[in-house]
Amino acid sequence: MKKSENTLKLQFDSLSQNESLARSLAAAFVMQLNPTVAELADIKCAVSEAVTNCTVHAYRDAVGPVYMIMNAYADRKVKIEIRDAGCGIPDVETAMQPLYTTDAENERSGMGFTVMDSFMDSLTVRSRPGKGTKVIMMKKLSVLPR
Repeated sequence: MKKSENTLKLQFDSLSQNESLARSLAAAFVMQLNPTVAELADIKCAVSEAVTNCTVHAYRDAVGPVYMIMNAYADRKVKIEIRDAGCGIPDVETAMQPLYTTDAENERSGMGFTVMDSFMDSLTVRSRPGKGTKVIMMKKLSVLPR
């Protein structure tokens, strides 16, 4: 992939109130590419799901760092990476299956990765137990008529 035209790197605590912060910052960053309303909504939803996973699953009942890196490319692609240093996922393939959850008692639906995958063009999840998880999402924005 070519070098990005713009990059934003953030670190924030895995607190539920920071989910809206991450979603808003992602929207503000992507606005430079003039996305459609639907594209913007898709990105905000995917970021929200990724950050929620860090808050709910990565650190369980503790607070830890969440890292968000966003890249904008000349070809109207956006890359968003959400990373934590939490408990990690022992079996990523199983965790990415619709309806799979490790937190059923708190009424978690197990649809987070499915939602991210459906709203973005690509989704990559890398994880190591005890080391954390990295979610990489890509979206190519449409070209708007002038």
